[in-house]
Amino acid sequence: MSNETNEITVGVVGLGLMGCSITACLLMAGHNVVAVAPVSADLLHAENRIKEHLRKSQEEGLTMKSPDFYFKHLVITEDYSALHDCKLVIECTLENLEIKKNVYAKVESVISPQAILVSNTSAIPISILQQQTKHPDRFFGLHWAEPSHTTRFLEVICGEQSDITKGEYLYELSHKWGKEPTLVRKDIRGFITNRLMYALYREAFYLVENGYATVEDVDRACRNNAGYWMTLVGAFRWMDLTGVQAYHNVMKDLFPTLSNSTDVPKLIDDIVKDGGRGVANAKGFYNYTEEEARLWEQTFTEFSYEIRKLALKYPADVVKKKLAEKEKS
Repeated sequence: MSNETNEITVGVVGLGLMGCSITACLLMAGHNVVAVAPVSADLLHAENRIKEHLRKSQEEGLTMKSPDFYFKHLVITEDYSALHDCKLVIECTLENLEIKKNVYAKVESVISPQAILVSNTSAIPISILQQQTKHPDRFFGLHWAEPSHTTRFLEVICGEQSDITKGEYLYELSHKWGKEPTLVRKDIRGFITNRLMYALYREAFYLVENGYATVEDVDRACRNNAGYWMTLVGAFRWMDLTGVQAYHNVMKDLFPTLSNSTDVPKLIDDIVKDGGRGVANAKGFYNYTEEEARLWEQTFTEFSYEIRKLALKYPADVVKKKLAEKEKS
């Protein structure tokens, strides 16, 4: 299969927040995209969201082309038959097994047996999802981070029946999407980043619910500690940089005291049962006015572009590049 993006038509099924940013990412990478709305409500916002992503990306210098240029390479539809020529289809629907199963049946009824089918799930193991398909060997997970068109993050996840060569193909192709991907060769619930992050979330809830800190305290600690170095390095490189032996000493005494609860924390349970959805409806861990919620969304968008500029100065191979420059001189 070709690695040239302009030769690969990609389908995106599901046009919520993430489906729209994934669509923008693929368009900017040079793909023709067929974006399918499984529910009519998606059509109300999809075009405007995608256009705004592209407009802002041009304004920020991620692309030199206008939204109108990219829209010539985009089809937005409710008709699954439009996916017929897609060589890759990305499912971005709700985290519900029955919904996904119905979507896969509709997609597989029209695409080629050689096309690759993937899910953007972050909650359901790929080995379970691929059992719902006709050709499990061509099924993978592609786990993106929002906003998909600015972040470097992507996980390519193989299920138990996935053809590893197709996974390696997706890994190589995703570099052309501006990603520093991870190929997860062995499926595990939550994959890599969610397992790491949910361990942090669990401890954050434990500290708040047991009176050690407030929500604001925990967020401040994250911003000013992990937030200070994580764009440059990950957990293991950080330990290398700051002294492996010290971490070993701390782990012996600290690990036994960390929360290992398997229950959903009461703090988040109460918010969700009360209808809270965070800034989406100005009701979450913090109290928001509607204007504050809107400004937080706007500020997050601005930040995602600014942090991208900084992150691109420090790619994963930054030290290798510096060594190569020294050898040349």
